[in-house]
Amino acid sequence: MNTLLKDFKDRMHIFHDSEDDNLQGILDEAIDYIKDKTGLDDTDNRGRRLIMERGRYAYNDQLEFFEDNFLSELLGAAFINMEEDKNGE
Repeated sequence: MNTLLKDFKDRMHIFHDSEDDNLQGILDEAIDYIKDKTGLDDTDNRGRRLIMERGRYAYNDQLEFFEDNFLSELLGAAFINMEEDKNGE
């Protein structure tokens, strides 16, 4: 089990393995979404946090609220990442 999946299960208090394939799919979609919106992935702490939150919303069938609730974080992360790319960091 990868660390992102383990951390997500710990955060969500999921102690069984029967949902691992579904959870991994949720996280993979969250990674793609956050990467597309911000340029960040799970190797960046900001990206990892947003991925975990997006996964939480997806797991609870509340995705329609994610972007509104995290818009400032998404825009901020995208802006910071854009500035870092621009400066070669």
